[in-house]
Amino acid sequence: MAAKHGSLSINSDNIFPIIKKWLYSDHDIFYRELISNACDAITKLKKLDMMGEYTLPDDFEPKVQVLLNPEEKTIKIIDNGLGLTEQEVEEYINQIAFSGATDFLEKYKDKANEDQIIGHFGLGFYSAFMVADEVHIDSLSYKEGAKTVHWECDGGTEFDMEEGNRTEVGTQITLFLNEDCLEFANEYRAKEVIEKYCSFMPTAIYVAKENAEPEYETILPEEKTEKDTVVETIIEEAKTEERENENGEKEIVEISPKQEKLKIIKRPVAINDTNPLWNKHPNECSEEEYKAFYRKVFRDYKEPLFWIHLNMDYPFNLKGILYFPKINTEYESIEGTIKLYNNQVFIADNIKEVIPEFLMLLKGVIDCPDLPLNVSRSALQNDGFVKKISDYITKKVADKLSGMCKTDKETYEKYWDDISPFIKFGCLKDDKFCDKMNDYILFKNLDDKYLTMAELIKPAEDAETEEATENAENKEQQTIYYVTDRQQQSQYINMFKESGMDAVILEHNIDQPFVQQLEGKNEQVRFLRIDADLTDNLKEETSEEELKEITESLTETFKKALNNENLDVKVEKLKNASISSMITMSEDSRRMQDMMRMYSMQGMDMSMFGGAGETLVLNANNDLVKYIVENKDSENVPMMCEQLYDLAVIANKPLAPEKMTKFIARSNEILMLLAK
Repeated sequence: MAAKHGSLSINSDNIFPIIKKWLYSDHDIFYRELISNACDAITKLKKLDMMGEYTLPDDFEPKVQVLLNPEEKTIKIIDNGLGLTEQEVEEYINQIAFSGATDFLEKYKDKANEDQIIGHFGLGFYSAFMVADEVHIDSLSYKEGAKTVHWECDGGTEFDMEEGNRTEVGTQITLFLNEDCLEFANEYRAKEVIEKYCSFMPTAIYVAKENAEPEYETILPEEKTEKDTVVETIIEEAKTEERENENGEKEIVEISPKQEKLKIIKRPVAINDTNPLWNKHPNECSEEEYKAFYRKVFRDYKEPLFWIHLNMDYPFNLKGILYFPKINTEYESIEGTIKLYNNQVFIADNIKEVIPEFLMLLKGVIDCPDLPLNVSRSALQNDGFVKKISDYITKKVADKLSGMCKTDKETYEKYWDDISPFIKFGCLKDDKFCDKMNDYILFKNLDDKYLTMAELIKPAEDAETEEATENAENKEQQTIYYVTDRQQQSQYINMFKESGMDAVILEHNIDQPFVQQLEGKNEQVRFLRIDADLTDNLKEETSEEELKEITESLTETFKKALNNENLDVKVEKLKNASISSMITMSEDSRRMQDMMRMYSMQGMDMSMFGGAGETLVLNANNDLVKYIVENKDSENVPMMCEQLYDLAVIANKPLAPEKMTKFIARSNEILMLLAK
């Protein structure tokens, strides 16, 4: 071949600065691009062999080698794929964005159905110039009579190409790193990047330091293969030790027999898994394999609760595994990871166009060869198609969860506390998901029993209480009471239990917006916190007229004692006479306050909302309340009113610091009165 000098066929002299600055967001991505090209070259050669257009050697072992030389500041990426002829270098290298993968697929589209070829744009090779001042290519094509090609370019618009001296079919790309990118020739850094992008590429990848001293390992003779290079044979003598036998006599016992071992040059270990678990059929995967894969990919040694294996061929190709980790924490702080792959090549974590926002609480991998990527394979195109993929993933997750609830409710209940924040977040973020899950939302009641909404709203004939019967008959709206803090609201819970009433536990931050959404989806349901009002089941039957006089007296006394003219006082005859006072707050007022806190009108004095919707309920059957009515002019009554009010507040919410200080001082004062 005659030496040749020419110019790259491009439209602008500034193409390389553009590639370096804008085509790829991260410089380390050159490893992904060049190794992808190497894997493609091998895939193409294997397909040619499969179609009878080439015969692979009997000892052919597909592999990509990455050789690092920090002293020489070089990286070599070597494959034993189909190689390049001089003409192909002209087409695929000298003409930017003429993709060899696209050309190959077009040529053989009728002969090979399976497209595992990674590259499609023909720009990946040029990512090398992000880190290298100069790049060389040495390639020998599989084609009969082909000559070796040597190509080199220093990142400008000129190249040199001549006959080279490579003797094996395949390609070697040599990068001469610039001073800013020498880190990529460091073995640990190189492995870190390659594991990030190439952990599941379809061809074995080996990373090694060039010209490094050989390392050795020891094996048994029966473990030796033809590829092993034996350095020496090691004879390990039998090991013995002195022991006392059953007769109390000492004797020499052999604990390890004489053994022959072989010292060999250490076998190279591929850095990647060429057949990831998601490529297997779910029926072929064991529970331990799923767990091991989870530990390996996410370095999380807490076992996942369960998983979903996605496997779809039509109308698009998508495979993957989604894991449900234990996520029983505040949902704002949960951070999952969904790794997106394209033909086993890592693209990015948590791409929101493909992965619905609520699924990002999970951990998993999704491989979709049909993803419409842009030229740098770092962003997506074609919103409509991507939306279909996203909808499919959401549907599969909903199907898995609803199916588990229908066929294995016991297991579903076991997982519920951990997965409920995820499901509720999903319902808030995705209407279709919410519609699918509506009948499979569980509520834990006061007895820690899990119930669906349908089970909470029983028909009249199944109702056990008068109020439940009344609710069932009133089809317009039925009430579900809920608890947000079992300890804080224990007084109300005890009253409910004594009256045979039930409530559900909604202790998570996400529950407030979630119940509002449920009310919107289920118009016949109204959620009320257990302390929102006193139901008739907790009270004795009495008329307003009967309590009118005592209510007026207590209202006047408490307003004066608490120096609060706006205080809302209500007097009831509660069935439980031991309860003196309670605070109730209307559901709407509480939700308004919660919303204010959520959107935290920073700097706004929340106390301005205090009292809005709050009612002090006094029990006319309680002896302390009776004493105040009968002795309203006593000097101790103001102190007792303050104490009863604070006791009511404490059962509803924590006291403010200054009020707690006064409460403690007042309690001591009351005890001193009793001691006199």
